[in-house]
Amino acid sequence: MTTETTETSAPASETRRFEAEVAQVLHLVTHSLYSHKEIFLRELVSNASDACDKLRFEAIGKPELLAGEGDLRIEISHDRDARTLSIRDTGIGMDRDEVIANIGSIASSGTRRFLEALGENQKADARLIGQFGVGFYSAFVVADRVTVLTRRAGTPAEAGVKWESDGRGEYTLEPATLDSHGTTIVLHLKDGEDEFLEDWKLRSLVRKYSDHIAFPIRMPKEAKDGEAPEWVTVNGASALWTRPKNEISDEDYRGFYKSLGHDFNDPAAWTHNRVEGSQSFTTLLYLPSQPPFDVLMGGRDERKGLKLYIKRVFVMDAAEELLPNYLRFVRGVVDADDLPLNVSREILQQNRQLERIKGACVKRVLDLIEKLSREEPEKFAAFLKAFGNTLKEGIVEDPSNRERIAKLLRFASTRGGDAAQTVSLDDYIGRMAVGQDAIWYVTADSHAAAAGSPQLEAFRSKGIEVLLMSDRIDEWMVGHLHEYAGKPLRHVAKGELPLDEAEKKQQEEAAQAAAPLLERLKKLLDGKVGDVRVSARLTDSPACLALAEYEMAPHLARLLREAGQAGPESLPTLEINPRHALLQRISATEDETQAGDLATLLLEQAQLTAGAPLADPAAFVQRINRLLAD
Repeated sequence: MTTETTETSAPASETRRFEAEVAQVLHLVTHSLYSHKEIFLRELVSNASDACDKLRFEAIGKPELLAGEGDLRIEISHDRDARTLSIRDTGIGMDRDEVIANIGSIASSGTRRFLEALGENQKADARLIGQFGVGFYSAFVVADRVTVLTRRAGTPAEAGVKWESDGRGEYTLEPATLDSHGTTIVLHLKDGEDEFLEDWKLRSLVRKYSDHIAFPIRMPKEAKDGEAPEWVTVNGASALWTRPKNEISDEDYRGFYKSLGHDFNDPAAWTHNRVEGSQSFTTLLYLPSQPPFDVLMGGRDERKGLKLYIKRVFVMDAAEELLPNYLRFVRGVVDADDLPLNVSREILQQNRQLERIKGACVKRVLDLIEKLSREEPEKFAAFLKAFGNTLKEGIVEDPSNRERIAKLLRFASTRGGDAAQTVSLDDYIGRMAVGQDAIWYVTADSHAAAAGSPQLEAFRSKGIEVLLMSDRIDEWMVGHLHEYAGKPLRHVAKGELPLDEAEKKQQEEAAQAAAPLLERLKKLLDGKVGDVRVSARLTDSPACLALAEYEMAPHLARLLREAGQAGPESLPTLEINPRHALLQRISATEDETQAGDLATLLLEQAQLTAGAPLADPAAFVQRINRLLAD
């Protein structure tokens, strides 16, 4: 090691307590990560690589930052006698305030969710580490004391900082004089962790997890007494995406993904492409097999984006502008040849070249998902289970690719006997009945509610398949998917049903015969309904709610209100089945109070099956009790 530390006349050593969340992380890390302990080396090396990336980028505009240590690299060494393992980088380094911000506290709002996830299922162990920016703390899995020596590039030697902690709630800070910029992390290993003092073990871990780090990872060769050690590079030290595809094995691709995405799972699929021409760039994009926790728990507000490089120089870790929001689960790298190296987030948002790259990335990802659906249906089903709802956002957000996205979606339907979402829109169209010109669907807040919707009765009697949509996003999504492959999508509860001439005549006759009952119900339900009419949808149930063509479904209106958003206010239309015994009882009841209870109960039943809340549940119970007692 070439880094040295000495005391200076700066303020004396200071002891500080970790923030509460850091203390929780440390407790869980040290007590729960009993498997895959070796992950600590991957995380510390990845952090070191990021530090080198950041310095290389900043040095484009400020070459003086590389003064004294311009060779960006990572060094791993150990001391058997002292039982220490050291990871050193010549990257950007940190000043005192950055040390406190990055190690003494956790700024990421995802940390609390990390704690909840790890606390709920401690067996999740190392798969969660790194996905919330807490990878540094994995050092305490194998170490009972950790020392950090760091100096930010561009600051004088005496501006170094020494941080040290045993991970039990406190850490010390003191000034240090360091002869070069960068960071050294010294792990004082616990008893029983001697395997991490073996050269062969450390080299194998580098090859397993970090071979594709683009900076040299060096280790010292065994030296004779009195001789200075010779440092040798133990990783490939080349950006994988820059190599010809025929030189990269599937195992190489998988290994790079795990390093890139802090994931122990293999990716579901990947695509690696080089575009040449007036604008040249390389993309390496991955579909995860399981939701990364930042997607699953952080959602739209905490997506990571792709890593952006320009001529192999790291620019941005989370370039969200490279993919639309609905593809935020994609992991990967984009390396452009002809974007300005001083690119900023503001320039990214306005850059036409970047728009072309974004378009190419979207095409590659959708191509990849389509290929997965054709060639690996089991993997595709698992992918949709993990990311299908996120993909549905693209129906609204990406009109230019709406048809392509819709082709990838799968739904449950009345043709199946369970909630499995296996029916594509193409499958549905291929099975459409003779003369059927629309794709019929129903939305509800559960599969059981969708499958039990009374509006399906007429469709079942005619043998018409209906898609059952029960995910929360479906009503919003399908409101923007007006047609597919030239076929309109229609909600079974909205608008008028298409009837042939015989059915129209039968409907008119039923309405005329029920005219007195309709008028009575309108009076009994005055102020509660907008209209009452005879239904063409019902064969068995007494009543249902009907919606106007562009009216919001009751269950979605309820969800909006629960979220504090004001939904549109409108009185429902009640459709009735005059042949049902309940309607005949209302027609025959002379007692207006009892008839009012029956009519209101009829409406409330229809509201419940549609997913609408009852205005007065207590009154509903009292009505039921009165009618049962009669």
